[in-house]
Amino acid sequence: MLTSLSIKNYALIDKLQVDFDKGLTIITGETGAGKSILLGGLSLILGKRADLGSLKSKDEKCVIEADFFIEKYKLQAFFKEADIDYEANTIIRREILPSGKSRAFINDTPVTLDVLASLGSQLIDIHSQHQTLRLTENDFQFRIIDAVAANDSALEEYSLKLKDYHAAKKELQRLIDFQAEANKEHDYNSFLLKELQEAKLENGMLKELEADFEKLNNVEEIGEKLAHAYQQLTAEQYGILSGLTELKSSIQKLASYGEQFDNLYQRVNSVAIELDDIQMEVKRQEESLETDPRLLEEIQSRLQLIYDLQKKHHAIELEELLEIQQALEQKVEVTENLDAEIKQWQLKVLDLEKELDTLAEGIHSNREMAIPRLSSYLEESLFELGMPNAKFDIGVNKTHSYFANGKDELRFLFSANKGSNYGELKKVASGGELSRIMLSIKSILAEYMQLPTIMFDEIDTGVSGEISNKMGDIMAGMSKNMQVFTITHLPQIAAKGESHFEVFKEDVNEVTYTRMKKLDKEERIKAIAEMLGGKDISSSALAHAKQLLN
Repeated sequence: MLTSLSIKNYALIDKLQVDFDKGLTIITGETGAGKSILLGGLSLILGKRADLGSLKSKDEKCVIEADFFIEKYKLQAFFKEADIDYEANTIIRREILPSGKSRAFINDTPVTLDVLASLGSQLIDIHSQHQTLRLTENDFQFRIIDAVAANDSALEEYSLKLKDYHAAKKELQRLIDFQAEANKEHDYNSFLLKELQEAKLENGMLKELEADFEKLNNVEEIGEKLAHAYQQLTAEQYGILSGLTELKSSIQKLASYGEQFDNLYQRVNSVAIELDDIQMEVKRQEESLETDPRLLEEIQSRLQLIYDLQKKHHAIELEELLEIQQALEQKVEVTENLDAEIKQWQLKVLDLEKELDTLAEGIHSNREMAIPRLSSYLEESLFELGMPNAKFDIGVNKTHSYFANGKDELRFLFSANKGSNYGELKKVASGGELSRIMLSIKSILAEYMQLPTIMFDEIDTGVSGEISNKMGDIMAGMSKNMQVFTITHLPQIAAKGESHFEVFKEDVNEVTYTRMKKLDKEERIKAIAEMLGGKDISSSALAHAKQLLN
């Protein structure tokens, strides 16, 4: 329940601090006194978007703070999920800065407006005249029935499954569209892939083929140079090996004269061994040379094929061709496997439809069982509110469509008088009748939804006399199980409250302020007497006010 409210620098309010009790709280005041301002400030606490124009002083920030006692309302899971410290006495604060920026806090933890609104919807239900108009909306009518039907958990599970179902259908359609596009390219991609696969490309192949081609294409020149090299190495008179043999012999004779000469000999000997090995390798290479026109033609053909493929695929390196081949393999494979993947998603969609059908059937059954209870309650309540012939024709029909709240279409018809045809509320119910119907609905919702606090903003519009007295009785009855606020102009309702606040304007130094005051017993009598007879209070109005309060 809301235990206190503090408002600073908002609209006509410079500073306001009020404490509230449980039960039925009445708020009255002349038209234009600022009751709507009070609701506006409270709405900011509940996550409404801020308006910079609502600051009283444009140089100071607006701060609105509300204290709630929430121990009985099982909100620990919400606080844990939002990563906020849970406190039985929870404080919500909203700040609007002169710059236009807005900040929100729950127990001093900064939160987003979405989190604030989510918590607010579980703490207070503000009923305005606009919400009365919502009574004619299909979604709101479903909410009424589902509250009585205790469909909350089933609808939550259905909603999650429906989300999965829409995601699965979207993926299935994506695959079907992709397959249609892929099939257009499949034959061409398969042709390109076959061409690359038949080339039997491998990493490093191009460099090897180019080296082999150069060797076979220049056999004569290579042979001549190898022969000349061999001649330089092995000539008897001036050959390198012959001269090195003489050098080796001369150095060997010096070896006995010192270690440095022996080291020199060892180095010359190593060179001689290496050159001898080179001479043999040059001879082997020369003897292995042979012309092979057929092999040369084959290598040239292979090279030309690779060059043509590189040009065709705009590939500079052979490795790029291999990457293109791999990509084509994946495209072709994906296209060929799409049928199986589409089949899997089709089966998944069918499975989800079966699960949704099962959940929707349970929701439908609960609704059918709840509708007679709801109709009976509303008709009995409206009888007490001066509508003895009010009747409802409420029903749910199964469809084949998956809606956000099940598979049902709702029929919510109303007749206010005997012999009148049933019709939609927005067509056959007057403003006063809608107010009474909404109050009856709120009273049953309060029982089933167990909201901590509800606030009625002039729900008594269009009613008076004994009817308003009955409306007050209903609100007083609701207040035994929850905290109820009502903003009213009717004395019969105002007298039902356990506490009574008056909103009024005060001029200070030619500046108008909105104030809020809790009335004592005598002040209540006077306020209700004014509501009965105007500013000039008569003795009969005072007597009537006392009678109402007693």
